[in-house]
Amino acid sequence: MAILLMLIPISLVLLGLAVAAFIWAVKRGQFDDLDTPALDILEDNDRPAPPPGQAADADARAADPARER
Repeated sequence: MAILLMLIPISLVLLGLAVAAFIWAVKRGQFDDLDTPALDILEDNDRPAPPPGQAADADARAADPARER
């Protein structure tokens, strides 16, 4: 019977931690878009990825259009 006096507070603390983690995840937007990640696998990407150096150059040009002049 004495074990209940220890287990009940421990379970309440763990419940509080779980609720706090859930609230933290909701505020951080973890549950905002549940459909897109599941549909991304169905997308057909025919184009191969550009080489690593070329991708960085393209990203820099897209971020700074004045650089092309």
